[in-house]
Amino acid sequence: MDLNTLSAWHLDDARARTSTLLEPLADDELIAPVSALMSPLVWDLAHIAHYEELWLLRALVDAPATDTRFDDLYDAFQHPRRERATLPILGPDQARAYAHDVRSRVLDVLDRLVLDERPLSREGFVYGMVIQHEHQHQETMLATIDLMDRPYPHQTSRGRRACAAAPDGGGSPEVQLPGGPFVMGTDTEPWAYDNERPAHLVDVAPFRIDRTPVTNDAYRAFVDDGGYDEPSWWSTTGWTWRNEAQLVAPEGWRREGASTWSVRQFGCRADLVPGEPVQHVCWYEADAFARWAGKRLPTEAEWEYAASWSGERTKRRYPWGDRDPTPTLANLARLQLGPGDVRAHPGGATAAGVLAMVGDVWEWTSTTFAGYPNFVAFPYREYSEVFFGDEYRVLRGGSWATHPSVCRTTFRNWDFPIRRQIFCGFRCARDA
Repeated sequence: MDLNTLSAWHLDDARARTSTLLEPLADDELIAPVSALMSPLVWDLAHIAHYEELWLLRALVDAPATDTRFDDLYDAFQHPRRERATLPILGPDQARAYAHDVRSRVLDVLDRLVLDERPLSREGFVYGMVIQHEHQHQETMLATIDLMDRPYPHQTSRGRRACAAAPDGGGSPEVQLPGGPFVMGTDTEPWAYDNERPAHLVDVAPFRIDRTPVTNDAYRAFVDDGGYDEPSWWSTTGWTWRNEAQLVAPEGWRREGASTWSVRQFGCRADLVPGEPVQHVCWYEADAFARWAGKRLPTEAEWEYAASWSGERTKRRYPWGDRDPTPTLANLARLQLGPGDVRAHPGGATAAGVLAMVGDVWEWTSTTFAGYPNFVAFPYREYSEVFFGDEYRVLRGGSWATHPSVCRTTFRNWDFPIRRQIFCGFRCARDA
């Protein structure tokens, strides 16, 4: 399959997934502001189309703008999420029509476009950027839907459980890795973002890392031990935030008696599943648990080393190797509306036997977000560079809602350490 045909297939697949996600919702649900943390869903839909128009029509072939007002309305940096419902944005039918029109023109251009060696079009980079952008917004929209008051139409109280609980399998709960020099980042991944580049050598000291993400059962022990009431487990800023936000448990948890908990997901409440990774915990909560457990969060370099190390001085694209992800290797692409048992995908283990490093939940690291040595912003500063600094912590690995196109071991996500609405969890590490 040639590059143009492959790009067209990925564009169609991304749009089909967006449509499937939004189709069960009524128009008033697309318009309504669900939370100050999130945009109205119809804003996301039109923003996806506007981004596609900017890069695949206006930047690539110098096409005129559909409407210059959209440059302001759908610019994520001009208007924070809490303001977007008050803007004169397109309604659901108008947004759908706009997205359809842009896509039709993009496919027409693609049919006759010769991709050259310009950085924007080399190896189809700009198409990969737009495709990944749509998939990333699908995950953002899922986070919005998860905050809605009523059940999402695809969800039942237990209907999403596609993976049965896996047997424990024995073995140590930790894996020791030898460390040493390894190549972090990439120079060869054609769709990699600027913050994943350039590849550079990092020397990692020997360390231990949890074989699986921290489970609900393990985290419940922290809660039941009074972890939210003991300031010694929390950083100074974390304890301040715990008090301001009145945190007592992960988002969605509710005590159902002396010894049981339930969790709310997509408008339904169900029993807490012990073997699933804990989800919807902020960085401060993850850091406090790690201190309570006598461990720490892994650095970003340790995480990538653990996920990509092959034992043969070669680097893996995915934890299991270079094969594309499948449902037997990882829980991705919302095949089920939530994480599965942490041991449900033994085929997706790393060379050292670390499990579930891709899919299920994003994993917090201890590292603040910054550019790699010799970083160059491309193709625009606002994707990565404007977020560099101590305000953001890096997350790795992707969640159950993440599309496989963005789950490579070099992919970097980031967010404020107070964020819980994203599908985030963590695993611990410690010095060897």
